Amino acid sequence: MQTKHLATLLLTVSMLATPLAARAADEKDAAKADEKPANEQVIVPQVDRRNVKPPKFPSNDFEMGLFVGTYATQNFGTSTVSGVRLGYHITEDFFVEGAYGRTKVTDEAFSQTLPAPLLASHEEKLTYYNLSAGMNVLPGEVFLGRNYAKASALYLIAGVGSTKFNLQRQQTVNFGFGLRVFFADWAAIQLDMRDHIFQLDLLGKRDRTQNLEMTLGATFFF
Repeated sequence: MQTKHLATLLLTVSMLATPLAARAADEKDAAKADEKPANEQVIVPQVDRRNVKPPKFPSNDFEMGLFVGTYATQNFGTSTVSGVRLGYHITEDFFVEGAYGRTKVTDEAFSQTLPAPLLASHEEKLTYYNLSAGMNVLPGEVFLGRNYAKASALYLIAGVGSTKFNLQRQQTVNFGFGLRVFFADWAAIQLDMRDHIFQLDLLGKRDRTQNLEMTLGATFFF
């Protein structure tokens, strides 16, 4: 009799435990289904990706310009000078520049007092080229009237080069300053003043000469 009651009790417990175990398993499966990785994207966009090419804006680091002005050759007076320049702006503050200029020099002032001409001919061509480094020191604006202003930059510049005059070619040092006024992102007006220093052999004596130059030019950036 006791064995029969024990079997009945075990059968009843088994019948009660089976639904509880099934329910616990279902709850465990539901919990696993609700768990998602933290980096899983919830909504997947249905948009086709396309390659976009960013626009290329010109850097305007290079410059090229023409200039004209006066060149005061020591002992020979002042004459008109013209030339070209090509530069590269390394940063907003520093730049390098190469320039070539030419002018004509006459010895009319000496021909009235000296028995022989001082130059090989009464009029000689003077040409020079130089490579210089510059620094913008005072960027600002120039006001043209009450409501019109343009960006500007005052710069210092110095360099070395060569001057050919009176059948002589001499190493030249130049230094000076200038003002650049921008009328557009790609164009500017440039006022430049420099001293060209080189040695010249006249009348059998070699002297160091200082030759002042003042020019006005247009510069274009690209």
